[in-house]
Amino acid sequence: MAQRFDGWRVVAGAFVLAVFAWGIGFYGPGIYIATLAQGRGWSIGLLSAAVTWHFLVAAALVAQLPELHRRWGVAAVTRAGAVASAAGLLGWGFGHLPWLIFGAATLTGMGWALTSGAAINAMISPWFERRRPAALAMAYNGASVGGILMTPLWAWLIAGWGFGVATAVIAAALLGVAWPLAARVLGRGPAESGQYADGDAAPPPVRPAPPARSRGTLVRDRVFRGLSLAFAIGLFAQMGLVTHLVSLLVPALGVRGAGLAMAVVTVFAVLGRTVTGWVLPGGPRRRWAAAATFAVQMAGSLALLVAGDSVPMLLLGCALFGLGVGNLLSLPPLIAQAEFPAADVGRVVALMQAINQAFYAFAPAGFGLLREVASAEAALWVTVALQGLAAVLVLRR
Repeated sequence: MAQRFDGWRVVAGAFVLAVFAWGIGFYGPGIYIATLAQGRGWSIGLLSAAVTWHFLVAAALVAQLPELHRRWGVAAVTRAGAVASAAGLLGWGFGHLPWLIFGAATLTGMGWALTSGAAINAMISPWFERRRPAALAMAYNGASVGGILMTPLWAWLIAGWGFGVATAVIAAALLGVAWPLAARVLGRGPAESGQYADGDAAPPPVRPAPPARSRGTLVRDRVFRGLSLAFAIGLFAQMGLVTHLVSLLVPALGVRGAGLAMAVVTVFAVLGRTVTGWVLPGGPRRRWAAAATFAVQMAGSLALLVAGDSVPMLLLGCALFGLGVGNLLSLPPLIAQAEFPAADVGRVVALMQAINQAFYAFAPAGFGLLREVASAEAALWVTVALQGLAAVLVLRR
């Protein structure tokens, strides 16, 4: 009997980890802002600055992720990320002085860096080569499911028991799942199982390849810089809108309706990422998929801009915007796989994520500032312009 290929088991484990990572580190900050602004009367600007700090900490750490994995192993680093996220959550939930929130953001930023996009890619890549687009799409769908499940769960827990208890419950669930999962599933590679990438019966042929380049050399690479810039701009627009979307929708939809609208965003993120993962072409044509993603998000932002109090138009905007949310996560490593030597891909993905996060870390604060000094409509117009610019830039090599 043929041995079962363990790669899909790793995909399932990475999917579960992504549910928690994005539910806490990506979709969570929007909940934190809305809850603390309403419950403690803290300013949107202050809370947005804390979220910006959360992503800046992650950007500083994620560039070191390949080295951390080589030194300590994927399992140990993933466990450390889970512990940091859990401790940070408690800080968000029980820190009653504004400056304590920045300490909490430091810890959740560390956890986000060690369990999010580059970490998921590092878990999946050794197991898949030809089928990597589909495998990564399935694993990253956990990010969208994190929004579908965790956003309503956050709302339900906060409404029933308060924000502090909600953070304690989520932190306990994270540690209870991620700690054993990291060692039993996510910390293993094909070599430990006596298997090869894609479940092949023999290893791929060895091809001469240049040695891996340093981070400094990659930063000077024009292809790398152009690709990073396009996604940094697109992710800046996406993060700014995601972080504030709940509070933008509440006046027309109410708290529960806004939570359901966020679920629409994440459902369509799953749909967009899954379809793209199965039909994605090879080579430079992957950039066209990225350009189409930015264009669809641009259409969604325009729908939100003109919707007013129209519930159908607001939901259409959420759906169109959501179609691109997942692809902006999964496409950068897949374009890197197609355009960079295999020895460079892991470092390219980690470095690109670090640069992108350092850039879009300012999106929550920038979006919040625009809302305070101008209007929500002005912030949405800026979002539309940035998405259009990203679509143009990603097609330039």
